[in-house]
Amino acid sequence: MSIKENIQTLKKELDAKNVKLVAISKTKPNEDILVAYEAGQRAFGENMVQEMVEKEEALPKDIEWHLVGHLQSNKVKYIAPFVSLIHSVDSVKLLKEIDKQALKNKRVIDCLLQVYIADEDSKFGLDHAELIELLRDEEFRMLKNIRIRGLMGIATNTDSEKVVKEEFYELKMLFDGVKVTYFRQEDSFDILSMGMSSDFELAIEQGSNLVRLGSSIFGKRVTKHFKLKD
Repeated sequence: MSIKENIQTLKKELDAKNVKLVAISKTKPNEDILVAYEAGQRAFGENMVQEMVEKEEALPKDIEWHLVGHLQSNKVKYIAPFVSLIHSVDSVKLLKEIDKQALKNKRVIDCLLQVYIADEDSKFGLDHAELIELLRDEEFRMLKNIRIRGLMGIATNTDSEKVVKEEFYELKMLFDGVKVTYFRQEDSFDILSMGMSSDFELAIEQGSNLVRLGSSIFGKRVTKHFKLKD
């Protein structure tokens, strides 16, 4: 299947379930992204700041750029002028920097709080207690140029469907609890980002309404290394 056919098939399936597709374009050349764009895809996800900045400069301006990788505070300034959604927020310190840079750019930046749900040491994110602590933090409540749109989680990389399902179920329960307790008045708290190419069907079953798909669209990825220029 070509990139175009993959996009069309996935969009048809996901639109029917009211699930948003973010095409993970990290390490992919601009030509591949343009093929997906021509097939109607507008939301693309990157995990390296430098790569995202370079692509944003070169590609159509109506693309919605999602930062899905771990974000360091000192790199927020590079994406603050244009980023559509930051999926990977895991501290008040990072939120304060996003807020500061959003204000400089006269924007409100949408963010997801990343929750650690996997049984792996390599993943980032807040555990349940840290999430609640952040939501109750006075400094967090003072921030006016960020908008928390929901939660994001990455399941354990395992062949056990049971494990993955339970992790997604747990995150959905947490999302519902946080929504009722902290965002009851805010219709904008409405995104549960979980599910990648290997597990997105399970994620949707458990309540995900945004999936992050790379290899399902573009095929296996080639790793490139980008260094950020100051």
